[in-house]
Amino acid sequence: MSRLRNSVRLVGNLGMDPDVRSFENNRKLAKLSLATNETYKNDKGERVTDTQWHNLVIWGAQAALAEELLKKGDEVAVEGKLASRSYTDKDGNKRFTTEVVVNEFLKVGTKK
Repeated sequence: MSRLRNSVRLVGNLGMDPDVRSFENNRKLAKLSLATNETYKNDKGERVTDTQWHNLVIWGAQAALAEELLKKGDEVAVEGKLASRSYTDKDGNKRFTTEVVVNEFLKVGTKK
């Protein structure tokens, strides 16, 4: 059960091509955004789509695969964990963000 404590699984469409950076020892980092959609009917019976955006972070060999295989618009399934961190932006303001650190991804489809 301990593996379920911080576990995330999402299926959605990429909002950008992978932004890949290389570090020492050929270690790579890929950053992406993923849109998930939920559709429901409101009180008036109108169909409403609610889109949530998620920041994805992929390290190592998986990042290299993401760089090679993934493009904006692709439908992907990801499995990972949530991680929160803070940073200082270029204007000196402290910012907070939550990201999905991806362990595995699967390309489900491509944008037509």
